[in-house]
Amino acid sequence: MYVNPVARTWTTTPVTGVTEFHESLPGYAPTRLVDVPALADELGVGSVFVKEESSRFGLPAFKVLGASYAVSRALSALLGDGDHALPLRMLADSNVTLIAATDGNHGRAVAHLARLIGLPARIFVPDSLTAAAKAGIASEGAQIVELPLEYDDVVAAAREAGSAPGALPIQDTAWPGYTQIPQWIVDGYSTLFTEADTQLAAAGAPAPDVVVVPIGVGSLAQAAVRHHRVHGRSQPVVLGVEPEHAPSVITSLQAGRLTSVPTHPTIMAGLNCGTPSHGAWPDLQFGLDAATTVTDQQAATAVHDLESAGIDAGPCGAATLAAIRTALPELHLPSTATVLLLSTEARAANPLPDHL
Repeated sequence: MYVNPVARTWTTTPVTGVTEFHESLPGYAPTRLVDVPALADELGVGSVFVKEESSRFGLPAFKVLGASYAVSRALSALLGDGDHALPLRMLADSNVTLIAATDGNHGRAVAHLARLIGLPARIFVPDSLTAAAKAGIASEGAQIVELPLEYDDVVAAAREAGSAPGALPIQDTAWPGYTQIPQWIVDGYSTLFTEADTQLAAAGAPAPDVVVVPIGVGSLAQAAVRHHRVHGRSQPVVLGVEPEHAPSVITSLQAGRLTSVPTHPTIMAGLNCGTPSHGAWPDLQFGLDAATTVTDQQAATAVHDLESAGIDAGPCGAATLAAIRTALPELHLPSTATVLLLSTEARAANPLPDHL
């Protein structure tokens, strides 16, 4: 467990115009926000809401929010409009191949955008990626490059491929010299939090006291921090969760510097990242209130418990329930607290092994 007691004194600037971009896309609709009284009773809090990202633009994860905005901004810049996200129908003349590394959902989202626009895509994956995730990427018509490597090394291979003429890397991991597109991806995720604010208000619920977010390379956690650290907005505790086998962000936070860690297989495949994003790190260091790790068994139990509540969650999304169960004694929440859990993928995106 990591705690930063002064995180809520740090502020940032709001992101604007992103939700309007998503609302202009075909098939846009807010994902469900589900009130789960049984979990509130279990945790001894006022209410628990789950933001269920099991179907976003027809894909089984939230990642398409970031990919769509970043692809549009990047291609718009190539076509001479660096200040706007042009409509997808205006981007087909870009004449580039989209490149991405993925441990599942991000790569499928990039491949999906490439198909909608009419561009080729090459998606680099570790050979440990589930068959279901690879099939999802292939269904979008992308070329899959499968490598017998850890995720960080797959990112390095995609980075090299993305430097070739006619290639455009759309990566959610930032590194020195490659920050703009990852930041557009983070900005794209802001729609999720804007929706949640609107849905909580419509339900007559107060603003959340704690928001629990999965951490892979840190992009979604960065988006959570940037949304909730704007002056004048509510200032909830932002709690991040990582697999115990890939604790790169919590290790970095405890060390006070960006740190890579060795990783090991985990059912939370989308969070199995050994190096935090260079772009996300400053915001996480200063604005993330707390972080914790969970085991595969804790995540699997949470998958089944959310299923019992009518929520379709894979292990990465269900990790947020596992995290609040683990971290609750350290958070000292009032009995009236509102808890918001981000469930970031459907179970179909990342099926549980049979033994769990």
